Amino acid sequence: MILPYTHPFALLGLLTAADLTENEDTITALRGHTIRKMRPQSPEREAGLGGEKRWNTGNMSEKRTRMSGVARREQLVTIGRSLFAARGFDATSVEEIAAKAKVSKPVVYEHFGGKEGLYAVIVDREVQALISSLHSSLESSERPRILLENATLALLDYIESHTDGFRVLVRDAPNDRSLGSFSSVMGDVASRVEHLLAAQFERGDINPALAPLYAQMLVGLIAQVGQWWLDERRMKKDEVAAHVVNLVWNGVRNLRPSPQLVVRN
Repeated sequence: MILPYTHPFALLGLLTAADLTENEDTITALRGHTIRKMRPQSPEREAGLGGEKRWNTGNMSEKRTRMSGVARREQLVTIGRSLFAARGFDATSVEEIAAKAKVSKPVVYEHFGGKEGLYAVIVDREVQALISSLHSSLESSERPRILLENATLALLDYIESHTDGFRVLVRDAPNDRSLGSFSSVMGDVASRVEHLLAAQFERGDINPALAPLYAQMLVGLIAQVGQWWLDERRMKKDEVAAHVVNLVWNGVRNLRPSPQLVVRN
């Protein structure tokens, strides 16, 4: 189709992201003041005199894979998660994401509006996966020891199955974002643990008002061990969990109602 005369730069606005990136078997050419969509010629017409090829699209170095919008979006999420985990938010560029996906930059902008939008989607997915896992563990039993074991295993299970996602949550992030983060997830978990500890303290001689403090310490300990195990995989998951439970459970069982610092006595 030949369009009426239009300024060449104005014609660029007529091209959609699909024209620029997704339509691999069509070459969009800007010639003079018209835009023509030309499909590859047949082998017979492709060959000129003496068998020399006049126009050949088969030698394009990187042919992009045709994908549906949903599949392309998932591909970009997977690639973005891997790059953000390895390099961090600031060090990862839209150009790098697009190059890894073998698409042009407009495709990334079309799906996510930019690097920040892609990052937000990834963080939101990981936060939801982690919250779901941890909350399920906190509802698994009414026995404190079982809850502690299940919560510890839930975090380690998440780290094992979502390694890149966990790295994204604990790495650097945009300063102006209002997204969930690993610390916010742990804060939410601590709030739930707080009520469990308060109930246990009421049965003993410990002031239930101290439950928020102990909840933060308990969740922080488990979270820090999880970050350590992320890179130190020499110990098996169940072995790490057993040691965490050993320290926490035996420590909680032997809490003193009014602890004192030796150096202050």
